[in-house]
Amino acid sequence: ARRSLASPVVSGVLCPCGSPQGSAVESSSSGGSGGGSAASCGRSLSEASEQDRRLRALFQKLDVNRDGALCIHDLAVGLGRLGLHRTELDLRKIVKAGDKDLDGQLDFEEFVHYLQDHEKKLRLVFKSLDKKNDGRIDAQEIVQSLRDLGVKISEQQAEKILKSMDKNGTMTIDWNEWRDYHLLHPVENIPEIILYWKHSTIFDVGENLTVPDEFTVEERQTGMWWRHLVAGGGAGAVSRTCTAPLDRLKVLMQVHASRSNNMCIIGGFTQMIREGGPRSLWRGNGINVLKIAPESAIKFMAYEQIKRFIGTDQEMLRIHERLLAGSLAGAIAQSSIYPMEVLKTRMALRKTGQYSGMLDCAKNILAKEGMAAFYKGYIPNMLGIIPYAGIDLAVYETLKNTWLQRYAVNSADPGVFVLLACGTISSTCGQLASYPLALVRTRMQAQASVEGAPEVTMRGLFKHILKTEGAFGLYRGLAPNFMKVIPAVSISYVVYENLKMTLGVDSR
Repeated sequence: ARRSLASPVVSGVLCPCGSPQGSAVESSSSGGSGGGSAASCGRSLSEASEQDRRLRALFQKLDVNRDGALCIHDLAVGLGRLGLHRTELDLRKIVKAGDKDLDGQLDFEEFVHYLQDHEKKLRLVFKSLDKKNDGRIDAQEIVQSLRDLGVKISEQQAEKILKSMDKNGTMTIDWNEWRDYHLLHPVENIPEIILYWKHSTIFDVGENLTVPDEFTVEERQTGMWWRHLVAGGGAGAVSRTCTAPLDRLKVLMQVHASRSNNMCIIGGFTQMIREGGPRSLWRGNGINVLKIAPESAIKFMAYEQIKRFIGTDQEMLRIHERLLAGSLAGAIAQSSIYPMEVLKTRMALRKTGQYSGMLDCAKNILAKEGMAAFYKGYIPNMLGIIPYAGIDLAVYETLKNTWLQRYAVNSADPGVFVLLACGTISSTCGQLASYPLALVRTRMQAQASVEGAPEVTMRGLFKHILKTEGAFGLYRGLAPNFMKVIPAVSISYVVYENLKMTLGVDSR
């Protein structure tokens, strides 16, 4: 087969040694194309300057109008001359991915950073496809890899995929052929990274305010997505049940603790057991578990619909787009099930014999306080979604990308410890940021549980707490809340993995 016109220019443009191990991308975190790059594959400084010359030569070939920046028109014409034909949508994605200063074009520094970051991702995919670890991908490996993703194709179909990238007619693809084909092609939605880095479906810390996970196109087409959601829901149910005593203690401390009524953890547990026996530790857990299914389903469906308005349902959204879509989906889901949130708080705070069950509690609230009572605390709850989801997503993505950049060599699989650590840290940061709003929400939900308690507004309650208890008063119950994070994350992960295997999701 005839070699692509792009090969002499693109091949080895980031590293003349041509091997994935020697790629400049490996040292992108330590200085891009400078001396760190030279050190990463044993090249001299003269070779590093040769690499810089190659990059500048490629940049100049693409810079059609010679203005020192690459716009979409430059890329279309320049890549066309090199034999690389891309659609306008692809070119827009390339510019969008590399455009750090948001001026609609790529300067030389942005162009180099884009190539380095993109090659890093490509190498992860190449290594994950190379099942035999021989530095080449054949048709059988493509078939096996797609089967792992839940897609079944024939060997003939795999050979067609190979032919589109194979330059020398060997019916296998080496690293250089793979890189040449994809380097200036916006392959952002890398299935391996999505598969290994599930977050919101795995980790349940009692608050379902996180941005929903992305699913690969194959997972959506083959129905694997609902198995992930079912596994996540089951994991959440077990996790919440195991940590329910700590959750109930948190609610009691949020509502009843004050300067004059200082409630400690041991004292709180003793008080609960003395009042209602050991079973009282799980008050409110039933409704807390029941709301997982409708909330997860509504949030996922809303998220997928909102994605269609923001971007496309075939590609991953960028972080700010995911935050917007996730926050809106969370608001819709919370609005739909919010009466269950109020019920959960009232059931957790009830005294022995006060209600015979959830339905009796709901009837009492409706009869004595009216329908509006089921939406007490709604505003602080909605306001809490953005700081919780935003910080949780930002911290998780930062930790994930840092790990991928620095430590991912042969696979995007972070391992259990890294995944648990990232999930725990991000969830803790999200909760810490939104905790004052969560406390005010809980107190507003609990208002009528105290006979003759005056109606208060969110603003009035904030002022009252700050005046009588100081800023510390906004963090009552934080200790048991944080105590349950690590066991909740660990339990939900173990149950999630086991349920995945039971449902036939775990293909690895």
